[in-house]
Amino acid sequence: MADPDMIPQVQPWLEDDEARAAAQAVADNWITEGPRSQEFSDRLNKLIGVPYGVFAPNGTLALALALLAVGIKPGDEIIIPDITFIGSATAAILVGAVPVFVDVERQTFQIDIAKAEAAVTKKTRAVMPVHLYGTACDMDGVASFAKRHGLKVVEDAAQGICVSFKNRHVGGLGDAGCFSFFADKTLTTGEGGYVACNDEDVYTQLRLLRNQGRLDRGSFIHPAIGFNFRMTDMQAAVGLAQFNKLDRIMAAKSQILEWYRQGFDGLGQVRMLSNAPNANHVPFRCVLIAQNAHALMEHLSKSGVQTRGFFYPMHKQPCFADLARQHANRHAFDDANFPNAVFGYENGLCLPIFPTLTHDQVQHITSAIRQYYS
Repeated sequence: MADPDMIPQVQPWLEDDEARAAAQAVADNWITEGPRSQEFSDRLNKLIGVPYGVFAPNGTLALALALLAVGIKPGDEIIIPDITFIGSATAAILVGAVPVFVDVERQTFQIDIAKAEAAVTKKTRAVMPVHLYGTACDMDGVASFAKRHGLKVVEDAAQGICVSFKNRHVGGLGDAGCFSFFADKTLTTGEGGYVACNDEDVYTQLRLLRNQGRLDRGSFIHPAIGFNFRMTDMQAAVGLAQFNKLDRIMAAKSQILEWYRQGFDGLGQVRMLSNAPNANHVPFRCVLIAQNAHALMEHLSKSGVQTRGFFYPMHKQPCFADLARQHANRHAFDDANFPNAVFGYENGLCLPIFPTLTHDQVQHITSAIRQYYS
């Protein structure tokens, strides 16, 4: 159970509107995917700027669904940045593909295109840019790279609701883009995911794959092999209630990020995560690169502040030890090939950021950090 005296690392902003919306779905006796899900999908498509989209149970399965829909087959290689949530890589494994990890840039911790170039083989079929911590990847660079090598682009925008690159919403810039509505996301339904796309053929494949291989409900004729990747109208009802206050959620997060910036002004031992040029930042986390980051996290815990570490590099994950052993280059998974990912893990931490975090709480956090370095 959470310590009530600790400032939590993240907290969903759920109010009476969400409770009433979910209760109304139950009262209407429509709890599977239905009219609320369709309305939620329509609003998401408009926000992202795409004509098509389907729900999935979570962000990881959304990525797996997208990979299958764009034609990824067992044994195909997917280039993935070394700093990301584990679901980016396990989605590839789920569809029988092979994740190929590449290092990230030092300033943004987004995929390093030069390293991606070096990782291309005759088996490479796709690249998965990750819009990390609510910042946008350089999608011009990704698109050029993918075009040179004939690769599919599946965007991991799980942390990217309302994030844009050159005034275009992330997740709508590749062959498919995937989102998560987990409890810590900017817009939450508790659990849930979404795949957005621009291509009608990809959309048809998505519909088949997520609905047991059929396009029409109630039919027991299945033209393709598919799965049950649907969500519920109760979740969609919560999502719609969240949508109605999305502007307030974004404004609150932006204000909190500015409070942090003011609190760290002149403090040379820390820097906040950089965004790519021509991109906006809707903070999924307030990420700091700090001297003695892990010791700082312990200090903050003693000061009543819950933090979270930077993502652990994929090449170091114990669950991928077999990938390392099976690789033709026995040094491929060495830390020396991923210096920026290792740097991020060793020097990065995530501070609390959620819409109801107060100015006084942010001042307490920044004061505790200044105290640590004094």
